[in-house]
Amino acid sequence: MKIVGISGSRVGSKTRIAMDHTFTTLADKYPDVERVLIDLADYDVQFSDGRNYLDYEGDTKYVAQTIMEADALLIGTPIFQASIPATLKNVFDLLPQDAFMDKVVGMLATAGSPKHFLVLEQQLKPILSYMKAQIVPTYVFIEEQDFYRKQIVNDDVLYRIERLVEDTYVLTDVYTHIREARNAAYGF
Repeated sequence: MKIVGISGSRVGSKTRIAMDHTFTTLADKYPDVERVLIDLADYDVQFSDGRNYLDYEGDTKYVAQTIMEADALLIGTPIFQASIPATLKNVFDLLPQDAFMDKVVGMLATAGSPKHFLVLEQQLKPILSYMKAQIVPTYVFIEEQDFYRKQIVNDDVLYRIERLVEDTYVLTDVYTHIREARNAAYGF
């Protein structure tokens, strides 16, 4: 099983802190899982221009191809101006319409205010559904007050991250078995 994480912004540190904690939890609970964390701040991703994702080069091709090879995704995003960042939306635009078919996707968001709680529900979930993702029903929402000195200090948030990791792993395992059984039924 390969789980790819996306830290969906080129600015700020809180989403990356949350994703680092998420991937540490993933490594502790499921050490046999292949893990790749893509922080979009570390890559020079071109704007989507409609080409096939395999026709891009460099960082753009690496990011798109790594996502396409994943069995599951954990997407972390900050909320800016009541929306997901353009850098994250651009990554989705690079991929085919059914890029997340047979992939499980878990989400977490960081925001400065509780007023942005529904951004994932109203903006990210529809995009992921359109791209055929199997979405983990619950997501983690982390506010400014949950951080102190570049660490998550809210025990409830830490528990919810642990649960997100577990739910993502279990759903990926279940969907893999269902897909294998469905394919085996064809007998070729």
